[in-house]
Amino acid sequence: MALKIIDHGTKEYKQMVNLRYNILRKPLGLSFTEDELEKEKNEVLIGAFEEDQMLGCCMLVRMDDKTMRLRQMAVPNNLQGKGVGHALMNFAENISRDLGYKKITMHARKNTVGFYEKFGYKICGDEFVEITVPHLKMEKDL
Repeated sequence: MALKIIDHGTKEYKQMVNLRYNILRKPLGLSFTEDELEKEKNEVLIGAFEEDQMLGCCMLVRMDDKTMRLRQMAVPNNLQGKGVGHALMNFAENISRDLGYKKITMHARKNTVGFYEKFGYKICGDEFVEITVPHLKMEKDL
């Protein structure tokens, strides 16, 4: 499995948008707006690949000079539990450290909290609803 930073607008980016749509948005009857996708030009876009096939993805958003926010983690259901998410998390944390960030925060869907807790992320705050789904804010000092 190869992990890499993806450039906005490339064929890898199109695969990333497709994967995120199929895993995260389509089941909720939602899609991405052009404005949402346009804003991603400034984010750190990460993909896991086997040859040209995307196995999973996530993105990092710079919140301030010390904090990155992990967003849009997506791994197809048939690949969950096979190490793709683990590899993406390690890669995202290493990139954040390399860029000088001290903390990662996220809005984790309630049903994924256990996955992030395995990496040392802690819940901070009360449950809230985002894009129609219960979420919890989580964070970890790097």
